[in-house]
Amino acid sequence: MTTILEQGNISIHTENIFPIIKKWLYSDHEIFLRELISNAVDAIQKLRMVSHSGEYSGDLGDPLIEIKIDKDAKTLSVSDNGIGMTADEVKKYINQVAFSSAEEFVEKYKASGDQQIIGHFGLGFYSSFMVAKHVRIDTLSYKDGAQPVRWDCDGSTEFQLSESDRTTRGTTVTLTLQDEEEEYLETARIQQLVRKYCDFMPVPIYLDGEQINRQKAPWKESPSSLTKDDYLEFYRYLYPFQEDPLLWVHLNTDYPFVVNGILYFPKLRPDVDVTKGQIKLFCNQVFVSDNCEEVIPRFLMPLRGVIDSSDIPLNVSRSFLQNDRTVRRIADYIAKKVGDRLKELYRDDREAYIRSWQDLGTFVKFGSMNDDKFKKQVEDILIFRTTYQEPPAEKPAVEVQTAEGDVWESGAAAPSNTVDGKTYTTLKDYLERNKERHPNRVFYCNDEANQATYVELHKSQGLEVLFLDSFIDSHFVSFLEREYPEVRFSRVDSELDDTLIDKDQANDIVDPTTNKTRSEQIKELFEKALNKPKLTIRTEALKSDNAEAAPPAMVLLPESLRRLQEMTALLQQQEMAFPEEHILLVNTAHPLVQNLLSRSQGTILQPDGSAASDDLSTLLCQHIYDLALMSQKGFDAEGMKAFVERSNQVLTRLTR
Repeated sequence: MTTILEQGNISIHTENIFPIIKKWLYSDHEIFLRELISNAVDAIQKLRMVSHSGEYSGDLGDPLIEIKIDKDAKTLSVSDNGIGMTADEVKKYINQVAFSSAEEFVEKYKASGDQQIIGHFGLGFYSSFMVAKHVRIDTLSYKDGAQPVRWDCDGSTEFQLSESDRTTRGTTVTLTLQDEEEEYLETARIQQLVRKYCDFMPVPIYLDGEQINRQKAPWKESPSSLTKDDYLEFYRYLYPFQEDPLLWVHLNTDYPFVVNGILYFPKLRPDVDVTKGQIKLFCNQVFVSDNCEEVIPRFLMPLRGVIDSSDIPLNVSRSFLQNDRTVRRIADYIAKKVGDRLKELYRDDREAYIRSWQDLGTFVKFGSMNDDKFKKQVEDILIFRTTYQEPPAEKPAVEVQTAEGDVWESGAAAPSNTVDGKTYTTLKDYLERNKERHPNRVFYCNDEANQATYVELHKSQGLEVLFLDSFIDSHFVSFLEREYPEVRFSRVDSELDDTLIDKDQANDIVDPTTNKTRSEQIKELFEKALNKPKLTIRTEALKSDNAEAAPPAMVLLPESLRRLQEMTALLQQQEMAFPEEHILLVNTAHPLVQNLLSRSQGTILQPDGSAASDDLSTLLCQHIYDLALMSQKGFDAEGMKAFVERSNQVLTRLTR
């Protein structure tokens, strides 16, 4: 016969807390298992502590947590072999939920999110009542002479404390599940929850005699004890079916706050939402959340991995988290560690850094724009692909002391900035190299394919061009101009440097029959043929070693006007339309333009006074303009249709 030790009411000062728990505290009922297992781990760790302090000299045994399912009885139990509880401790820790007001408590914390307050107010155990209609605790304390105790509660404020028949140290919590919660009687469901929340807890968890958690948390290990394969295996476990990461950063500090973790730089696919965090937040190896947006700097959101900290307050709202001093310091620490890792890679493995730059560059640029400390940390490792050709690396000779005396030996070569035929440079090195030719001016390209003609023109005259062609670079150029106000950034198609124009060409020779220069005649020819009042036509002779290889005409978009239209399109969330106001620069040195002028001058007049070749000249002018527009993606659907039709007309006329 069971001896009743005590009956009474759970100490809550206003009303029944259980409906409040179910209504406000947890929308995800499944976390009850996480709370029970967390309590079991705590009990085991407390036993270790009292053993180390000499308060307990008994056999600790192998620590373990065991989950059992009884489908017939509709029960689920969680057992540990930890510290156990006496009757007085059950009264203290289980019965006295000491809130001044349950309603006040809920009002204060309900806005903080479902999973923010679990386990931090003694409520972890009470989450059992979300899924159970009856909860029983059987426990036996480690203390000498302790008596086993049983606690029963049916979800009301009434409880019963009685003797238990338990014979082994530790605690078992048995839940009789509600009819609508019977999913937790399925083995697969329990396995899934343990993997989600408790996979890295430092105690083995058994179900049906089989261990179902990994137990080892790599982020708690010393970095020196982990191999490259260890890091990669952990990443593949966390993010299956993903490409391997580019590199990783191991966080490990216990002062002035505790933070452990491993952060990975993934390859950025176009379908990745860089605004959505994918770093998993843990607290003492217990999974808390799938993202920790308030804990890490915004620019590191695309990183993946794990952050584990007991110093991040989980019992507060997100807005509080963002303003919490410790959280801000943790965010600064994470950003610094990421910056240090990038600098280390740049210094020690320049080739790997460059190969990863297409993905790393997005992090580094976005971080530079959003975090001044991070910008200062990485400004010397911000690199850009360039048209510059690096000379062959030479190993510097150094004087060394040998047994035979002083000798000169070849030293280690400086790190190469060229990988797979592509060279990269810092902005500082670019400006230093070009300070004699174009001081404080940077030529850049943002569309290698469509601006190839412009890039080649610059290269042919020895002008170095940077490639700023990632999706973030349109914003990054503006950022660089604010950071370096003395430097002017010019896109290769915005304006032509004087270096590219041949001022010695005889464009100013006046034709005695028309009293106009050749440049004026060409300009008039194109103005009449194109008939676009908002189009500005300029005539210049472009420098080139091969006149036919240079373009016959180029469309230029003035930098300030183009940027204004880009900003307007961005604000209106529209794609930028090709501006009507632009410049057509006609290359008077190109044989096609010269032939066109000669053709128009040598025409035979028809009886009506018109030239027989006027219409073909018009078609050729339009065709030259069309080709220049194509390099700027200046066609809409109608424009492309008209271009094809005109091209066919030109070819037809030329083949008559």
